[in-house]
Amino acid sequence: MYIIFIKRVLDFLIALAGLIILAPVFLIIALWIKFDSPGPVFFTQRRVGLHKELFDIYKFRTMRIDTPSDMPTHLLDDPAAFITNSGAFLRKTSLDELPQLINILRGEMAIIGPRPALWNQDDLVAERDKYCANDVRPGLTGWAQINGRDELPIPIKAKLDGEYIDRMSFAMDVRCFFLTIKSVISSDGVSEGWNEDKYKDKK
Repeated sequence: MYIIFIKRVLDFLIALAGLIILAPVFLIIALWIKFDSPGPVFFTQRRVGLHKELFDIYKFRTMRIDTPSDMPTHLLDDPAAFITNSGAFLRKTSLDELPQLINILRGEMAIIGPRPALWNQDDLVAERDKYCANDVRPGLTGWAQINGRDELPIPIKAKLDGEYIDRMSFAMDVRCFFLTIKSVISSDGVSEGWNEDKYKDKK
C-alpha cells in the first residue's frame, strides 16, 4: 500500500509544499546565478527514470556554460575550474538540487530513491538491474547518497540501491530523509575531483 500509493501521494504533497514555501529562496538563488555568470538559471540533463525511461532532470546551474556535457562532475580532470562562485556554495549545501521538486511533482522522481543515473551511464544502469533498482522512481536523495555519495564505486552504489529496494517503507524513507540532512550539513561524501573511469559522451 505504501509503495504503490501512499509514497507517491506524500511525494506530491511534500514537493508542492516545498515549491510554495521555498519560492523566495528560488528567486534569491536565481538572481545570484544570473549576476554571477553568463547563462541560464536552470540546468537540465537527460537521466534514467522509472523502468529506464529517460527524462530531463532540473538543477540550478552551478557550472560555466562551456563545461563538458553528460559527464559526472567528479570525473572531470579539474572540476573546480568549471564551477562558478555561486555554484560552489550551491553544491556544498545541495541547494542546486531544489528544482528537482518539479520533477517530483511531475511524477518523474520521488523524495527518496536511487539517484537517477546519467543517460549514458550504462554500467550503473546494468548493475542496478541486478537489484531491480531501475523499477522504482529515482530519488532526490537515497540510501547510497547518505552512505558515500560521489566516493562510491558503481558496484557498491548499486548494491546499496538494492538494499533500499529490499527495505523500502515509510520508516526507511524517514530515516533516509533525516540522515540526508545530517549528510548535507557535514558535506559527507562530496568528492568533486574523485576520478575512476571516465564516462564517454555517446552523442
